[in-house]
Amino acid sequence: MRHLLNTLYVTTQGAYLSRDGETVAVRVDHEVKLRVPIHTLGGIVCFGQVSCSPPLMGLCGERNVAISFLSEHGKFFARVQGPVSGNVLLRREQYRRADSEEASARIAQSVVVAKVANCRTVLLRGIRDHAENIEVPALEAATVRLGRLLDDLRQPACLDAVRGLEGDAARTYFDVFDQLVTAQKEEFFFRERSRRPPLDNLNALLSFFYTLVVHDVRAALETVGLDPAVGYLHRDRPGRPSLALDLMEEFRPILADRLALSLINRQQIRGTGFTKTETGAVFMDDATRKEVLVAYQKRKQEEIQHPFLGEKMEVGLLPFVQAMLLARFLRGDLDGYPPFLWK
Repeated sequence: MRHLLNTLYVTTQGAYLSRDGETVAVRVDHEVKLRVPIHTLGGIVCFGQVSCSPPLMGLCGERNVAISFLSEHGKFFARVQGPVSGNVLLRREQYRRADSEEASARIAQSVVVAKVANCRTVLLRGIRDHAENIEVPALEAATVRLGRLLDDLRQPACLDAVRGLEGDAARTYFDVFDQLVTAQKEEFFFRERSRRPPLDNLNALLSFFYTLVVHDVRAALETVGLDPAVGYLHRDRPGRPSLALDLMEEFRPILADRLALSLINRQQIRGTGFTKTETGAVFMDDATRKEVLVAYQKRKQEEIQHPFLGEKMEVGLLPFVQAMLLARFLRGDLDGYPPFLWK
């Protein structure tokens, strides 16, 4: 089984990353603040005004450690990586399936089933953990509705029908999402999903988590040799990692939504850590961003039993395992793609 490697997140503005032998040295104001052995890293993510030396980029390319550059607020800019890995025959099969609406619908259906089931589990856990602080009937009605949509999704359907059911499920889920916030209600509330830019604190937090998840899923797909740009639920668009967005749907509820609610309800983050600009966009400050990144790393280190493989593994390995299972399905080793269903 693959080992979970660390991701180095660099948020300090003005930081400079360079190669120091077999380590990554992080300098701030010409002083080395951190050294990390390259063999312990699976990726480096730079936020804002963070730069890297060419020798470090070369080392990362040799060791298959991708370097991603994002804005200070989490908008993706670029990614530097070594030679493309994987079997060209696998990618050719991926493209053939994407050209077939029937094959695309089959894969998209599996992904959406997992997304809806995992969203339903989030609501059920909310009822179990916070019954005294929430409107239980509203959440129970939503779980019933999601259950019916799951039944519909398990029937043969065309791609447009799958997308329609996915949209219906998303509306049902987010209509009651605000009920799951049981603390700091004045600072963290949910009215509707807003992005590009997020217009309230909770949407800003969710968008940031979604950026982290899609980064990890994209890296996992590249590791097994799949093209992150060619998806099935999300169709091709220049600059969009459509397949990464596909697989991310399975992980949104457990790696992003659930963790965001936990940070808010346990008051590990505060509303004072968010700022609204003149345009209405809301962003996290540096201290809050670091708190969120630490929580995300800890979540990835927790153990979970994979329902299909029956093996215990770190949560952070789930994107890699699902990418591997998708590759096995495309190669013909599996009869269908087994999505991740959270219990």
